[in-house]
Amino acid sequence: MLSLVLAMLRSLTAGFCARRKLVLENLALRHQLLVLNRTIKTPALRKSDRLFWAALIVMWSRWTTALVIVQPQTVVRWHQAGFRLFWRWRSRPRTGRTPKDHELVELTGLHHLYARKAA
Repeated sequence: MLSLVLAMLRSLTAGFCARRKLVLENLALRHQLLVLNRTIKTPALRKSDRLFWAALIVMWSRWTTALVIVQPQTVVRWHQAGFRLFWRWRSRPRTGRTPKDHELVELTGLHHLYARKAA
């Protein structure tokens, strides 16, 4: 519940964030898309790209939050791997016998069988 309230407060404060910060973040994200679109396999940064980021670092203190260049296929692979890990964990073999419900044992009249084994 607390995390929900904090998330709502953060989203409200983001609306009042300085326009300069939003413009710089948008500029950084657009530049990353340009770099990604012009490269084939791996994003290769040119000298002009390095100069752009050097200037952005000076003007924007939170530049590290936007510094991620990932292809969509990579994100899909990450999600698939996450689902595989989750379902592997979820369907792992459980060892041991499930505990018996004492009310069910009394109801079926088999309590004398369980009482002998326990003694």
